[in-house]
Amino acid sequence: MTKADTISRIVEKTGIQKEEVEKVLEAFFATVKSSLSEGENIHFRGFGSFVIKQRAEKTARDISRKSTIIIPAHKIPFFNPSNDFINQVKGSL
Repeated sequence: MTKADTISRIVEKTGIQKEEVEKVLEAFFATVKSSLSEGENIHFRGFGSFVIKQRAEKTARDISRKSTIIIPAHKIPFFNPSNDFINQVKGSL
């Protein structure tokens, strides 16, 4: 499903104008990105959480150069679904 498909479904379910739904969705994405960039986790009860995970420094192999490289510690965004969400997806299969 693409962003356009998502917008179309929201328009069908709510009757709100497509342009307004698109603005709200873009604002939601911008808010999630900026909050996570600032180190804030976001929690939606019954849906899940957007959190920042800290990855430790590690040693890896560069196969093409046959050498060892060090990947520095870094942060990554992560989505952790709620149990309700997990159960709904499991039940649909």
